[in-house]
Amino acid sequence: MTTPPALELLNVTKTYGNVAALRDITLAVRKGEFITILGPSGSGKSTLLKIIGGFEEPDKGEVRINGQVINNTPPFKRPTSMVFQDLALFPHLNVFENIAYGLKV
Repeated sequence: MTTPPALELLNVTKTYGNVAALRDITLAVRKGEFITILGPSGSGKSTLLKIIGGFEEPDKGEVRINGQVINNTPPFKRPTSMVFQDLALFPHLNVFENIAYGLKV
């Protein structure tokens, strides 16, 4: 039996009016993997994170954690966390120290 991905997105789509923020996004992240989501402003990074965290619902597609569909599960019942973006998480730390902080915790 194959272990399901820790996080899986299947054909996730989210639109705002006529603008497609996400279109058929499919992603699988295995336990222990470390990923980054990079892209220019307006490319859907924050929308994707909000959908994973339960702050937005996809128009189409599924979000799964450990093989279980979590669409329509409120944020406080999901085993996820979210830190809202700011210019600097800790302004007294440099970039390396800001990134390393989350890995140490």
